[in-house]
Amino acid sequence: MNLDFTGRVAIVTGAGGGLGKQHALALARRGAKVLVNDLGGAVDGSGGSVSAAQAVVDEIRAAGGEALANGASVTDFAAVQAMVQQAVDAWGRVDILVNNAGILRDKTFAKMDMADFRMVVEVHLMGAANCTKAVWPLMQAQQYGRVLMTTSSSGLYGNFGQSNYSAAKLAQVGLMQTLALEGAKFNIRVNALAPTAATRMTENIMTEAVLDALKPEAVVPAMLVLVGEEAPTRTILCAGAGSVEAAHITLTQGAWIGVDSDSPERLAAQLAQVLDRQGDMVPQGGMEQSQFEIERAQRMLG
Repeated sequence: MNLDFTGRVAIVTGAGGGLGKQHALALARRGAKVLVNDLGGAVDGSGGSVSAAQAVVDEIRAAGGEALANGASVTDFAAVQAMVQQAVDAWGRVDILVNNAGILRDKTFAKMDMADFRMVVEVHLMGAANCTKAVWPLMQAQQYGRVLMTTSSSGLYGNFGQSNYSAAKLAQVGLMQTLALEGAKFNIRVNALAPTAATRMTENIMTEAVLDALKPEAVVPAMLVLVGEEAPTRTILCAGAGSVEAAHITLTQGAWIGVDSDSPERLAAQLAQVLDRQGDMVPQGGMEQSQFEIERAQRMLG
């Protein structure tokens, strides 16, 4: 797999520190021109300054790379469009989008204000949608694009106190699934990365020894592969501390319970069979579930 990004133009959101910074630096080291976006706010999204993004740009330029700073909020579609235009004006195209910007407002669902729920969804989900929408026509026109969503184990598997974050992160996977299908004929590949890394968001919830093992740099190899020229598409990679795994949304073989008045009781009796993971599959599109169920019904009903 060729992981040389010479001549490619990348936008990395939330790249003023942590994971995003490492993503931006790695792409630049491998030849990409990088627009470094960061609102410069606190972990909860408050405040803002372009200084964090500019510091990363300065580091890239000091190493001989090309970079620009941008302080747009990913929740502001007009500002996002201007950000994309900034990259196009400077370099003529956008090849790679890494949707990394995010905030945390953790509380149990019982104690969570719905404004905090909405804001986290707005930044993570709508932010990714805004940025992807802004680059999508360019990528279609140039018949090339690599888009990376940043999901999370919290979204894939849940995490206490993160209902807002979890909902937004799994929603990005759904967005990825459909965009990968729609982008295929334009050579636009869309993937998702679930990182485990020590950042501002995790520094208060992990021990020093664990934080040392979870350097953001350890996630970068998975990012590079998922946005490379030979990248897969519709792939979810989980990465952290030097380990990489793939996550899948699967469908079990299930059971046919019919549509009779006692079907609920039949389902209750056969629930263990429905939940059995043996022989589970990874559908290549939503219609495969429907087709699977219709074909089974046709066999059972003659």
